[in-house]
Amino acid sequence: MREILPALSRWYADGAPFGLATVVAVSRSAPREPGAAMAVGPGDEVVGSVSGGCVEGAVFELAQEVVASGEARLETFGYSDEDAFAVGLTCGGEITLLVRPVTAALDPSFGAVAESVTAGRPVTVATVTDGPALRGATLAVWPDEVSGSLGASGLDVAVTADARGELAQGATGQRHYGPHGERREDAVTVFLHSFAPPPRMLVFGAIDYAAAVARIGDFLGYRVTVCDARPVFATPKRFPEGVEVVVDWPHRYLHTTATDGRTVVCVLTHDPKFDVPLLEEALRRPAAYIGAMGSRRTHDNRMKRLREAGLGEHELARLRSPVGLDLGARTPEEVAVSVAAEIVALRWGGSGAPLTATAGAIHPRERPRVRPREQ
Repeated sequence: MREILPALSRWYADGAPFGLATVVAVSRSAPREPGAAMAVGPGDEVVGSVSGGCVEGAVFELAQEVVASGEARLETFGYSDEDAFAVGLTCGGEITLLVRPVTAALDPSFGAVAESVTAGRPVTVATVTDGPALRGATLAVWPDEVSGSLGASGLDVAVTADARGELAQGATGQRHYGPHGERREDAVTVFLHSFAPPPRMLVFGAIDYAAAVARIGDFLGYRVTVCDARPVFATPKRFPEGVEVVVDWPHRYLHTTATDGRTVVCVLTHDPKFDVPLLEEALRRPAAYIGAMGSRRTHDNRMKRLREAGLGEHELARLRSPVGLDLGARTPEEVAVSVAAEIVALRWGGSGAPLTATAGAIHPRERPRVRPREQ
């Protein structure tokens, strides 16, 4: 949803009502993840997507209807093979959408939420989707602040606690409660949409490959930093706009930089005096991915040095080296695609094999709860 926020913020500031459709649940081979959004604003302007084109026409009409009625609706779309002209998904999956009207009167916290997301301040938006509560009611939860209400104080208290827990993980999904927040009941369904700050990608070594990796990292939604001890190479003009460039010894910079379970570390220094102390630091701290460039001979030498530095086999097993998937890549841009493909595959548990060589559902029913780019 981040990518459509500029339009939504403009409509909201202008006082123009709009219909916001959000994916709140998926099953099987659904094309989009929970949190994906589409909106219909003034002049029938459309932004975003909830299915990659399968049901957007029907959602467009739903969005217009909820704006006219002022009432939110919950709709499910699945596969339709009996009628070729029926509205449905072509991928065999199923998506459930909450389509709600947004105005300053109905959602007074929307502007503050949009500002927080844009500024990188973490916030979770809780929205009632079903049950004996006002469908479409929202509660915005920050680490130290709450705004709005779901209609019952007990429900607000329970959802606030869960929302902060989900926010700490950067997770998005549905929770179930009793009408007054009872934990062991499931009468009320609430969708918790977490907007954690973008995950970080730390690229070490300001070589030509680094510019390509930084570019694709930015495209995937990471906040990218490139670090190199050599000022002649670590210059902002060599990298995409928005990429932070730091001149420092890589291991020293990493030692003073916070990482978490979503952080990606790409070591492209290709020089033992840089990459060995850097990897010694990286492999002992939280990270989703740690990859290092180099030939197999370089890898073997690097592993020997890391063992001599005291790293154990469990720590060394986290290292993806040589970095990337076997795509036959040659150019920096192709290598960047290879690295990005490995990051995505590791994150979602993909095999990296061609889909034509696999069988079964493309997207498994059980999905990881934490996503690297918030919708």
